[in-house]
Amino acid sequence: MLNELIAAYRPADADEEADVARVRALLAAGGDVWSRATPLHVTASALVVHPASGRVLLRWHARQEAWLQVGGHGDPGETDPVAVALREGAEETGLADLVPYPDAARAEIVHVVVVPVKAKGDEPAHEHADVRFVLATGTPEAARPEKPDAPLRWLTVAEALELAARSNLRETIVRAGRLLAA
Repeated sequence: MLNELIAAYRPADADEEADVARVRALLAAGGDVWSRATPLHVTASALVVHPASGRVLLRWHARQEAWLQVGGHGDPGETDPVAVALREGAEETGLADLVPYPDAARAEIVHVVVVPVKAKGDEPAHEHADVRFVLATGTPEAARPEKPDAPLRWLTVAEALELAARSNLRETIVRAGRLLAA
């Protein structure tokens, strides 16, 4: 699934082209591209949107000390980035009705970015090749934080752009905003 999604994806600029090339090289090398044992491994995330209100959902990530999209690592045996994004999204928000957006029947990558992750404890610094999607909910009021130190905030696209400290997340928000406006 990841191979097909990455093969069909067209990066928006030279920076993203470089990140996509790294993901393609990782896939071509074989092995478990999701393995946390490698210095660069794939993660999947999503910006959750509520199309009826045009709002987006951000989650506080204590380790990253930032408001970010939902998502994370694949569990052992998981290889479908859409399934990882859907599972992580449901776990981190409590939303049981998440579907790919704008087409619930066919998820498409919205952004690919390689992000650095600081060392913590026994875990060395590494990089995530983050494959990003947009997921929609029809029940924004049902959103509940996964844990007390991971609050959630529904925001307009403009508010989310102000709150997002990282340029790569701002770009993901801009792309999701275009989908919401279409």
